[in-house]
Amino acid sequence: MSQTLRLGVAVVGNITSVSLYAAPITTFKRVIRKKSTEEFSCIPYIIGLLNCLLFTWYGLPVVSKKWENFPLVTVNGVGIVLEFSYVLIYFCYASSKGKAKVAMVAIPVLVVFCITAIVSAFVFHDNAHRKKLVGSIGLVVSVTMYGSPLVAMKKVIQTKSVEFMPLPLSLCTFLATTLWLIYGVLIRDIFVAGPSIIGIPLSILQLILHCKYRKRNVVKEPNKEDLEKVELEKLNLEMENVEKNVTIHKNGNL
Repeated sequence: MSQTLRLGVAVVGNITSVSLYAAPITTFKRVIRKKSTEEFSCIPYIIGLLNCLLFTWYGLPVVSKKWENFPLVTVNGVGIVLEFSYVLIYFCYASSKGKAKVAMVAIPVLVVFCITAIVSAFVFHDNAHRKKLVGSIGLVVSVTMYGSPLVAMKKVIQTKSVEFMPLPLSLCTFLATTLWLIYGVLIRDIFVAGPSIIGIPLSILQLILHCKYRKRNVVKEPNKEDLEKVELEKLNLEMENVEKNVTIHKNGNL
């Protein structure tokens, strides 16, 4: 029964976590469409990439005992692909200053992961110590990842707009952190459950801000049909002005 419960929570946790990692797709469609990163920050995605790298490594048999943490490998493997894609798209459309910021944050992040992987694989020779090392670093990074939206929350409070804090991301964060807390308790792994202790309250705070400021969001951009209608009205107005000028000119000649 307990094994079935753990498996069920792991499966649902995987689904919600993949949804969490996929939530920024709409944000990056906007970035590609506008060819600008606007006010979006690259930091949550770079920290998210490091988190996925660490917990994929944590779940592999090199660190964990055989495949006891296989659910971590599957969900974070997908997360690596998505988070790397977001960082790459951000880098492509960022300004020169933005590109420099991406490099300044991403390079140390990759260095941290490489050092952690090398030390855990070659310095420690048993799973217990490897899990403590990788899990401790992963715990800190996960807390940082769940705390990174604090920047967005500050902007929401200042602008009274949730434009740059997408609701799907906040909702998926709440569901994913809740499920991984349950899963971590079931398998008695503090490194799996620990990040959710911070993640759940922060995600609830994000949802509260959405409820408070959702009606004060900025006016949405006009679609193509609206723009064509405005252009047609302008053209008609110009034609009317031309006709009036011709009529006035004729009357003047008479």
